[in-house]
Amino acid sequence: GYTQPDGVPKAYQAKKDSGNENESDQEVKANQPVKVIRKLREEDLRLEPLCDELVTYFSERMISAKTLRRNNVSQRKRNNKIVIAFTYRRDKVLVGCKYREVSKKFSQEANTEKILYGLDDIKQARDIIIVEGEIDKLSMEEAGYCNCVSVPDGAPAQVSNKLPDKDHDKKYSYLWNCKEYLDPASRIILATDADPPGQALAEELARRLGKERCWRVKWPKKNETEFCKDANEVLMFLGPRALKEVIEGAELYPIRGLFNFKDFFPEIDSYYLGIHGDELGIPTGWKCMDGLYKVVPGELTIVTGVPNSGKSEWIDALLCNINNQCGWKFVLCSMENKASHCLLSMLSSLSFHSTPRNNDDFGV
Repeated sequence: GYTQPDGVPKAYQAKKDSGNENESDQEVKANQPVKVIRKLREEDLRLEPLCDELVTYFSERMISAKTLRRNNVSQRKRNNKIVIAFTYRRDKVLVGCKYREVSKKFSQEANTEKILYGLDDIKQARDIIIVEGEIDKLSMEEAGYCNCVSVPDGAPAQVSNKLPDKDHDKKYSYLWNCKEYLDPASRIILATDADPPGQALAEELARRLGKERCWRVKWPKKNETEFCKDANEVLMFLGPRALKEVIEGAELYPIRGLFNFKDFFPEIDSYYLGIHGDELGIPTGWKCMDGLYKVVPGELTIVTGVPNSGKSEWIDALLCNINNQCGWKFVLCSMENKASHCLLSMLSSLSFHSTPRNNDDFGV
């Protein structure tokens, strides 16, 4: 038969819906592979308190021992190396564990449920901060923000073309697994890395969480030529106060068709001062009318009047005046008259000092 994306044969599903499911069909269903979520136990991981060398490593990154203890950051001997262990917990129960070598090589316990790091810190929180790495979450705490979580799997290379449904959204399953923690939040600040993958992650998160409640940060400069890449760089180079200012200065995540009034301030100033271009309009060619009406680019002018009152003749004269003064050219569409009649009408509006040499002199 035909296999659907979820792996259930179409023929079997039809039999099940009609009530004609038999024993052999049940065996087919039973033989479908099912991923078993592994339950971790504290004693199986053999985690240890951080040694002095690793405490010093975090200290150099401006992470205090107090913050490390509160977040249960530990160490473990793995593949003959001492690695940092970040424990993922829900309601204080161990769910997963991610390992990091000082050389920035990552690994994690296989077949565990994907959740956000620091999940218990956002329970019933109205404001939430989401970062791209565990150390960034710890950095936020140094700036006074405990209501912060980190994604477990880093950032994608680029934004996906299509948003999958919940059942097939494997890459971001941690959002669905933590939905009850995320739903109460009215504001979610996306503090992902400044590089292209980090920005792609922010877009993927916003698409799933709802852009209307998402905010984003702008990372400051760490020197004359470079910008900070993430929360930990801000903490290391500029200090906790600067990191706090980054969060306080978060802006609404851009939504198509929704604008911030302050974005238009330069344009409004130029309009008021009349220095940008033709904001105040260009003369009509009649001084007595310029005080009442001028032609402004981008605006629609509708000329009305009773039949045979001279509407078309006036517009023809206006076009000729603007062509003569500003060099504008026009496309003229008439539903009543032929092109030759329109041209004769415009010629009658001109007062020539000399005979035009070609059609270009009319601006048509």
